[in-house]
Amino acid sequence: MNSETDILIVGGGVAGLTAAALFAASGRRVTLADRESAEAGMRDSRTTAFLRPAVDLLEEAGVWPLLAAEIAPLETMRLIDAGGRENKAREIGDFVAAELGQPGFGWNVPNSAMRRALRERLSGLPEACILNEAALEALTVRRDCAIARLSTGETIRARLVIGADGRESAVRRLSGIHARRTEYGQKALVFTVAHEEPHRAVSTEIHRTGGPFTLVPMPDGPDGPRSSVVWMERSAEAERLLGLPEPEFEEAANGRSLGVLGRLRVVSHRAAWPMISLMAQRLTGPRVALVAEAAHVVPPIGAQGLNMSLGDLAALRAAMGEGDAGAPAALARYARRWPELAARVAGVDALNRAAMAEAQPLRDLRRLGLGALIRVRPARRLAMKLGMGVR
Repeated sequence: MNSETDILIVGGGVAGLTAAALFAASGRRVTLADRESAEAGMRDSRTTAFLRPAVDLLEEAGVWPLLAAEIAPLETMRLIDAGGRENKAREIGDFVAAELGQPGFGWNVPNSAMRRALRERLSGLPEACILNEAALEALTVRRDCAIARLSTGETIRARLVIGADGRESAVRRLSGIHARRTEYGQKALVFTVAHEEPHRAVSTEIHRTGGPFTLVPMPDGPDGPRSSVVWMERSAEAERLLGLPEPEFEEAANGRSLGVLGRLRVVSHRAAWPMISLMAQRLTGPRVALVAEAAHVVPPIGAQGLNMSLGDLAALRAAMGEGDAGAPAALARYARRWPELAARVAGVDALNRAAMAEAQPLRDLRRLGLGALIRVRPARRLAMKLGMGVR
């Protein structure tokens, strides 16, 4: 079967689905090819903190109103340094959105809920077509289009192919675009907890060694207040923790949390994700644009990852305007985003290395940096603006 479309999006994660909704809502014919089944993404136990620019984009795509019952506001970002010889807080900084006259930094949303809402939205858009269990196998570029062959046997001719197919992107590989990759020997444990104290819309990030331990507000569950946890550790320690019986794992999580929300109780399965950084050497090829983790990957610090990805979509939409989506001039405009992304990847890399520090002098230096961020007003305001996704 052969077909034609304006835009072929490869990858059915949150970024790919959002791209499909955004461009189909604007009247472009969109086909999305997802190598997984429609149900696969619904098992994703992670959550994402969407900052205000990303929320604006999701509202424009018609998705955000479908999530009203699933979101939890983030009004305060609390950073705690516990890097002393004893496991206790020695520096605490609260960054409150109201200081900048804003109601919040953003909202936390379960990834599975976001995928459900996106697929619901796409089902109502006549310009959108989703092909599940359809992997990209070959890509041929011509002057006026790209021709993609899928594992289903279908051939699709598109003005533009958007690679939203993750860190092992087939679009990137078939386009001959290389990427620089950094391995940290680190994993993130992801799970959900119920806790005794209300979170009061405060996201808390605790630094000791191995990486941050972050508690992000969720809507209350039947068992009371809930938060999602991202606990970053060196790989060997993460695997050890993942293998603990639940009572022992809970004890370890309570010790690492410093009791900031009272007693924690794990109420979901546990998963581990390897941490890397990745930056594609370029964002475009003829009739091809890379977005999201096909273009850049960062550890989950400062809510940068998926918010950068949705920023890609806003930049690509602005670059293409109303004309040929894959025109060389449009892709050249989108390619100008590369230096900003590379700087963000480098910045998150530096923050993650600081968070991993084990040597006591390095941990003490990190505490001094946090103290300056808390008490030096220009630095504090800049940090909060970045925390809102403001450039």
